[in-house]
Amino acid sequence: MTAALSAHELIARHRSTLDQALEAIRTRAYWSPHPEHPKAYGENGSLDAAAGKAAFDALLGSRLDLGQPGTDDWVGGETSPYGVDLGVTYPHADLDVLLPAMKAGQRAWRDAGAEQRAVVCLEILKRISDRTHEFAHAVMHTSGQAFMMAFQAGGPHAQDRGMEAVAYAYVEQVRTPDNAEWTKPQGKRDPLAMAKQFTPVPRGIALMIGCNTFPTWNGYPGLFASLATGNAVLVKPHPRAVLPLALTVQVAREVLTEAGFDANLVALAAERPGEGIAKTLALRPEIRIIDYTGSTEFGDWLEANARQAQVYTEKAGVNTVVVHSTSDYKGMLSNLAFSLSLYSGQMCTTPQNLLVPREGITTDQGPKSYDEVVADLAKSVDGLLGDDARANALLGAIVNPDVKARLEAAAGLGEVALASREITNPDFPGAVVRTPVIVKLDGAKPDDEAAYMSECFGPVSFAVAVDSAADAAELLRRTVREKGAMTVGAYTTDPEVEQAVQEVCLEEAAQLSLNLTGGVYVNQTAAFSDFHGSGGNPAASAALCDGAFVANRFRVVEVRRDA
Repeated sequence: MTAALSAHELIARHRSTLDQALEAIRTRAYWSPHPEHPKAYGENGSLDAAAGKAAFDALLGSRLDLGQPGTDDWVGGETSPYGVDLGVTYPHADLDVLLPAMKAGQRAWRDAGAEQRAVVCLEILKRISDRTHEFAHAVMHTSGQAFMMAFQAGGPHAQDRGMEAVAYAYVEQVRTPDNAEWTKPQGKRDPLAMAKQFTPVPRGIALMIGCNTFPTWNGYPGLFASLATGNAVLVKPHPRAVLPLALTVQVAREVLTEAGFDANLVALAAERPGEGIAKTLALRPEIRIIDYTGSTEFGDWLEANARQAQVYTEKAGVNTVVVHSTSDYKGMLSNLAFSLSLYSGQMCTTPQNLLVPREGITTDQGPKSYDEVVADLAKSVDGLLGDDARANALLGAIVNPDVKARLEAAAGLGEVALASREITNPDFPGAVVRTPVIVKLDGAKPDDEAAYMSECFGPVSFAVAVDSAADAAELLRRTVREKGAMTVGAYTTDPEVEQAVQEVCLEEAAQLSLNLTGGVYVNQTAAFSDFHGSGGNPAASAALCDGAFVANRFRVVEVRRDA
């Protein structure tokens, strides 16, 4: 096959970007090559807002033919949380045909080396970036995110996370030199001399199991980490969120072909309604790596049963904020209100439990009782979401009926400090939009513990009264140890309390945000700088992104001979 994109051309095009990414993960400073603002697109081959919307509209009701081998049916059935029937159909694969075809291209991909694999991955990301407006609508209408969030989190932020994984993969692969000359002195005898060759080799086929809420943001790290380390990748989307990942597979296959590699290095595994192929795939002997984002129950099953594979999970946790004291009461309330409201709390990083001393807290506005703190937070959320247009832009839509059911049931768990209300979206009358609920619970009552010690994914928060800062730290420790946490927040002006909370997070491996009162929120992380999850508590077995996330996706094989 003659490559339309030569290795030299791709290296010339993307090596400087790779070098900047390598510098960013070294310094942890802010950097992104992907613009966050919609108006930044429309030049140099990228789609502007109108063209992106038109491209998305053209997909509706279409058949997305990826040219994959082993296609035995066409499947679909996605309905947008905004009430739109997407009507897109995708290839259904005969795994006994598709998996051998995927394996066939791995030798050439392995032999290409770390740099060429990296720049091919960056070309894939560049073409996805050029279609960010199109992808944003695909993410919006599968996840229920509001458009601007779908644009940013599903577009540039997801692309950043993919590029971050490529950078880490490259670093780990080039840590060992390709060749080495080894000489050992033997005194009066001739020295021993060996020529040694070291080759990073892939584990096999990687399975990326996508999630409903953040198909690209959570999907791209595993996909690109596996691809950049030489593995073929089979993408198994969530049945409600196929389109963004199917488009990703389409782009990847196009680039691989143009670069002279086998398109089947990346393939899609869409499923029939109710088929549930994730378990079947996870146990196939060809699958040697699994990336999964979703429920704790299935994540635990994968870790226990997919013994032939290296399994990376991001499951669920009970995220906690300790509210002890603050020098900016208004800023604290505003920051928390936004964190609780963003995307209707449908983020693995959204705070659930707010631990507040029952005797109250000290603030720059004087002492505030537990009841006052909770009431003021409820008012802050009400103020933030009081305008329906702004509320729709922040909340998006409830992603599935399970979230709606949990929201409605939460009101019966305790005293309601803030009731959820229904909001109409004039652009999408079929959307289910709800404001958050805040429920007051008592940390000393065993009957309340069942509620706050269980994850309640969605726009549900519990204001848990505790006896003291020490009790809050101990409850935080127990929560992280038993249930896991993707994020922890704390507000305190007391150095001893800050140290106690920090020590809990260090010992239990939970990422901590302290005294956030501005435009950075506990449920947001920045690629190249922030770690998402730690891999050290039950919420996740991996962190996005560190060396451990990529290093075990390949092994180094040595060939040595006498020099």
